[in-house]
Amino acid sequence: MLQDTEQDLIERLHDPATQQAAFSDLVKMFSESLYWQIRKIVLSHDDANDVLQNTLIKVWSSIDNFRGDSKLSTWLYRIAVNESITFLNKQRSQNNVSMDDADSFLLSRLEGDEYFDGDEAQLQLQKAILTLPEKQRIVFNMRYFDDMKYEDMSEVLETSVGALKASYHHAVKKIEEFLSKEH
Repeated sequence: MLQDTEQDLIERLHDPATQQAAFSDLVKMFSESLYWQIRKIVLSHDDANDVLQNTLIKVWSSIDNFRGDSKLSTWLYRIAVNESITFLNKQRSQNNVSMDDADSFLLSRLEGDEYFDGDEAQLQLQKAILTLPEKQRIVFNMRYFDDMKYEDMSEVLETSVGALKASYHHAVKKIEEFLSKEH
């Protein structure tokens, strides 16, 4: 998205006369990319829709606090990632799932998701990704699937570029090990 367009949207979001229309434009511009970012974390289509709604509610209620220190898209992704993590933690708590069992909990949700249309190779990749610690999983998804730059991930996740590169490197090694054991 062009910087001018984002800047114009921010200005309209801060003007009470144009705020609702601007928010509607924000939803149109970012809903799909936010959905897919969330979906990679929570895996289930229905859960991703719920988390997207929570994200948009939080964005609407916090829009006056957005100062423009980062890009609007970065701020939106940060909220979406945080809402996704909060959602997963709540699900684990409600289902009495320990952190050690979290990957099997998510895998069962993925396998039961009628909207998952991946083949066996994609399912194996998702299984491998689910063996990663949550932060490595998020970093891997942002880099591998979204081809997000480390600098942008650094803003979203509020982590140094060096730490993100290390996380991605470790994630790739773990995934390669998992997939080589499966075959």
